[in-house]
Amino acid sequence: MEPATAFASIALAAVFWDGRLTMAGSRALRHSLDYRQPFSSYDDATMVGMMDGLVATLRHKGAQHMMVEAADVLQPSQRRTAFTVAAEIMRSDGVYQDDELNILSNLAGVLELEDGFTTEVMRVMDALHADLTPAQKLSSL
Repeated sequence: MEPATAFASIALAAVFWDGRLTMAGSRALRHSLDYRQPFSSYDDATMVGMMDGLVATLRHKGAQHMMVEAADVLQPSQRRTAFTVAAEIMRSDGVYQDDELNILSNLAGVLELEDGFTTEVMRVMDALHADLTPAQKLSSL
């Protein structure tokens, strides 16, 4: 597996960790790949072919096993980015579920990431995806 495919497999596994594809997760996956090299230079046929192959692998091996295999291929900087993308994808459809937190914790271990890094990523994801409360109206003067 080449690094780009490994990276995409971690992102895809983050979307399908529970066997469901949410609209928010689908958008987050697309965004995480569309603007990033080398994916932004792929033509439609190349991208569809890669994703079809990854979906088949995901169905055969499962999300966590696919993440473990992908981790072996990535360099340290790619591992940090892959974890961050997985965390954002999982956070994109609402507050983290317990299973998502367990998967991210396992992924951090497999990727051999420092606790300080992963804690900061999770903190940033909470800030990035926080619900906004309606602003109070100012009384007219």
